[in-house]
Amino acid sequence: MTSDKTDEKDAVLIARLTAQSRCYIPEPVDESWGRLRHLGARRSRLIVDMVTQVQQIRALLECVWPAALDTARQPFRSRTRVAVLRVICERDGGDLDRTHRLGLPRLERAARREITRAGGQKPSLRIIRNLFAALTDPAGVRAHRRGALEQVDLLLSDWAEDQRRVADTEARMVGVLDELALTDLVTSIAGLSAVGAAAILAETGDLTRFPTARAVVKHAGLAPRENQSGAFTGRAKLTGHGRPGLRLAAWRGVWGTQLANPVYGDRYRHLTSREVNRLTPTQAQAAIAATILRHLHAVVTTGRRWDPHIARHGTDPTPTKISTAA
Repeated sequence: MTSDKTDEKDAVLIARLTAQSRCYIPEPVDESWGRLRHLGARRSRLIVDMVTQVQQIRALLECVWPAALDTARQPFRSRTRVAVLRVICERDGGDLDRTHRLGLPRLERAARREITRAGGQKPSLRIIRNLFAALTDPAGVRAHRRGALEQVDLLLSDWAEDQRRVADTEARMVGVLDELALTDLVTSIAGLSAVGAAAILAETGDLTRFPTARAVVKHAGLAPRENQSGAFTGRAKLTGHGRPGLRLAAWRGVWGTQLANPVYGDRYRHLTSREVNRLTPTQAQAAIAATILRHLHAVVTTGRRWDPHIARHGTDPTPTKISTAA
C-alpha cells in the first residue's frame, strides 16, 4: 500500500482492504534467513560507527592540524596517511615538533612498518613527504593539539577494530548466502558483489514471499507515487515508505553496478539525457536501485542467472529500445 492518489488506485485499495489482501506474505521463521537479517543489522551499525569515527577525526584535525587533511586526495582511503597519523599520534604522542626533529627517513621507516602490520605492502612516499612538510604548519589551535591528537589516536584504533569486525561480519553474511545456494545467482548481476547482495537480502528476507518484483520495490519505498484525481495531476515522487535499511542497501549497490554493469550504465545515461521526462542524476540512481531489486527478485525466484539481454530487452526475443519508464 502506498499513498498514490488516483481514482483507479483508490478503488483497488478499497477492494484490497475489504478482502484483507496484502502485497506480500509475512516473513516466515527460518534459521538461515533470520541469521542473515541479524548479521545485516550488525553490519549496518558498524558502518554507522565507522562513519562517525571518520567525521570525528576530520573535525579534530580541522581544529588543531588542518594541514594534515590536504596531504592526500582521499585522506581516509589512503593507508599511508592513516599509518603516518598512527605513528605521529602513538609513537610521538602527538608532538609534531618531535616527529620533525626525528627526520623524514625515520618517519618513512615507521610508516612502512605500520603499513606492513596492517596488511599493506608499501607506502606512498609522496604522501609521507607531504605530511612531514605539514608538521611545521602553524595553522590550528596549538593549545589543544596534544589532547586532540591523542583522541585521534584512540579513534583510529576504534576505526581499525570496526573495520576488522565489518570484514568478519561480511564473511559470515556471504557464508549464509552459500548455505542458501544464492551466491552464484545474485553475483551473476554484473557489478553486484556478494556482500552487496547479502546486505539487500538481509533487509528483504526470502524474496520468494513477494509475488511480484514491484512488491519488493514498494517494500523499499522506491516505487513512484502518483498524485492524480479526476482532472488534477500532481507531481510524482518516491513514496519513501517501507524499509529505510533496504532502500539504503539498494542505493549502495548502485555505485558499483552503475560503473561495471553496461545495462545499468546505459540506462542511467538514457534517463539523464532523454528529451521527455529527463531525470536528475539522483532520480536516475533511484531508478537503478529499484531495477537492482527487481532483477534480484527475478534471479532468486526463477533460479536463473542474470541475463544482460533479458535485462535490456525483456523476454521478447525481438530487441526493443530501452524503456523510458523511470
